[in-house]
Amino acid sequence: MRFDMHCHTKNGSLDSKIDIEEYVRILKQKGFQGMLVTDHNSYNGYRAWVKLRRQRKVRSDFVVLKGIEYDTLDAGHIIVIMPKRIHLRILEVRGLPVHMLIRIVHQYGGILGPAHPYGAKFLSAMCSKKMERDKSLAEEFDFIEAFNTCELPESNAKARAMTVKYKKPGLGGSDAHRDAYVGTAYTDIAYPVRNNDDLIYAIKNGYVVGCGGQEREPKEKNVILRVVPLGGVWKVYNRGLALLKSHTRRMNLEKIFWLNMLSTQKEKEKKEKIQKKIEDS
Repeated sequence: MRFDMHCHTKNGSLDSKIDIEEYVRILKQKGFQGMLVTDHNSYNGYRAWVKLRRQRKVRSDFVVLKGIEYDTLDAGHIIVIMPKRIHLRILEVRGLPVHMLIRIVHQYGGILGPAHPYGAKFLSAMCSKKMERDKSLAEEFDFIEAFNTCELPESNAKARAMTVKYKKPGLGGSDAHRDAYVGTAYTDIAYPVRNNDDLIYAIKNGYVVGCGGQEREPKEKNVILRVVPLGGVWKVYNRGLALLKSHTRRMNLEKIFWLNMLSTQKEKEKKEKIQKKIEDS
C-alpha cells in the first residue's frame, strides 16, 4: 500500500490551503491507497474527515489515518502516531520537551519520529542543541522521516543515513501545504493497513518496504527573509506560545499522572487478588 505520510490540511493547519476532501481526491487520482494527516498540534483535519464521512455516509477503500506534527520545546517537529482508541489532549498543546513527549507517547502505545530531521535548524530535531547534547534520544525514535519533498537532496540524504545508523524504518511524506505538492512523496507498506493500530504494527515489524519522491525546486529567499534572522524569530515565537499554553499543558499532564496512578493501583490490586487465590488453593 502506498501512503503519503506527512499531510497538512487547512482544516487543521493555519498555513495549509488544501481541504481534507481535496487532499484525498488528489491522492486517489495519483494511485495512493492512504494518507497520514499530520496537522500542526491539531487533530482537526482528521476530525473534519470523520465528520464528512458521517454526514455523507461515504464508503471508501482509501485509508485516512490520524497523526500529528508536534512542536516540541527543544527538538523541532516530531511526527506522532497513536493507537486508534487513544485520545490525548496534551498532544494538541504544543511545547512539551522532547524527552517528555517520547515518554508519554510510548506509555500509551504510540510511536514517533523526527520530521525533516536535518531541515531548517529551528524546526528539525537533529539540528537542535538538545539532540546535540543527548544523542541517545535518537535511539528512542521509532522511525525517521527519510524523505520530505520540502527538503534539499542533501538534507534527505542525511535523513536516510540516519535510518541506517540507528536501524530505524524510513518514511516519506510530501509535507504538502498546497495542492501542487500533494502526493510528491510516498511510503510503501507491505501490510494491509486499515487503521492506526495496523500502521503502528507495520512500522514496528518491518513492513515498510520503501519511500521516496521528488524534492521541490529550491526557491530564492525574499528580501525580508535574507535580512531577518528567522531562526531567532521562530525560537521566540515557539517558546512564547509554549509559555502561553503552560497552564493547559500542566493540567493535561496532571490528568495523565493521576490516570497512570489509578492504573498502577488497579494492577496492584489485581495481582494481590491473584496471589491470594494461589495462597488459598
